[in-house]
Amino acid sequence: MTTALGAIKAGHDVTVYERYREARPAGNILNLWPPPLKALGLLGVDIEDLGAPTDSQFRNIRGKVRVDVKQDPDVRAAFGGGFIGLLRPELYERLLLAVPSGVIRFSQQVDRIEQDERAVTLHFSDGSSAEHDVLVGADGIDSLVRRTLWGDAPKREHRLHVFGGFTFDEVDGTTPNMCVLSHNRTVQGSWTSIRHKGRDGNQWWVLTATDPDAPAPPDLKAAATRLATGFPAPLPGLIAATEPRDVQRWVLRDRKPLKQWSKGRITLAGDAAHPTSPYAAYGAGMSIEDGYFIGRALRGLDLTDLSAVRTALQSYEDPRKPHTAYQVQQAWMLGKVFHHLPAPLRPVRDLIFDHTPFLQKVAGDTNPKTINRQLALIVD
Repeated sequence: MTTALGAIKAGHDVTVYERYREARPAGNILNLWPPPLKALGLLGVDIEDLGAPTDSQFRNIRGKVRVDVKQDPDVRAAFGGGFIGLLRPELYERLLLAVPSGVIRFSQQVDRIEQDERAVTLHFSDGSSAEHDVLVGADGIDSLVRRTLWGDAPKREHRLHVFGGFTFDEVDGTTPNMCVLSHNRTVQGSWTSIRHKGRDGNQWWVLTATDPDAPAPPDLKAAATRLATGFPAPLPGLIAATEPRDVQRWVLRDRKPLKQWSKGRITLAGDAAHPTSPYAAYGAGMSIEDGYFIGRALRGLDLTDLSAVRTALQSYEDPRKPHTAYQVQQAWMLGKVFHHLPAPLRPVRDLIFDHTPFLQKVAGDTNPKTINRQLALIVD
């Protein structure tokens, strides 16, 4: 939807082909940093009172602060804090309100894609076809468009899974506009403030190693409760207050970064271009940013001119690839460091994190520079 909004703002006619029968705002917990929030606003999405801005800390299991994530004062003044905590359905609803009627066509299953110098042709499962000047594959980690351009490649298993949920009940130990990421030797147990349709609450998640081929636990809330044993308040209380229907589980996977996203009249966006795990809390944000940057690259472009299209798509992906590759790899490495170190090395890791500024420098001090660099690129 953000890619569609970007291309519409660039002055082009846009069609979104959606394989499902309807656009149903659904999903669970979500975090967004200021750059995607700024991009959403410039794309015409209502971001007023969207989510709860937060201050963020990393802590050990005893509550000792390992990292205080710094923020630029100007960014705090503009966005209220660091990343915002929200629920996906409200974001989807606001996106749907921003997309003009008739842009999204439902029950459209694309089976095959062809392109030549003149156009891109989509072949649908019902036997019909459609031609377009440009195609953006925003079709996720199992992208048909990516596979068509660059062939198939195995997913990279993080051998981790995360349980997450949310509640609007009052729970002792919570602090408004706060995010706390805590770790014991093998489990991350975290929580953050959220705001959903004017209502304040909290989301939480617990993350640990798993066999990705193992079946999901039959009782997700009970599994999350066990993993949170020993963590300080408010985490156990938040899980206890969560309705079982509001608990979900994800197995973490990604794909190694591509050297090239675009070919001819086709390019990729979001998880089709750079699938990432949620460990760095930037997957959805990068997808939103992609939509903005695609639109900017296509402004004023004659889409029938293949040479101009190729140049524009390359200008979109070249600045994005280092940033997205870094985020994907950072999420991968954090998972390794916190959940897959050999047991004898875990006390050494924790000693370093608890008694040196290493983690603060890596995770806390660099945040303002990273955020400011992205914000500076997103202009009207």
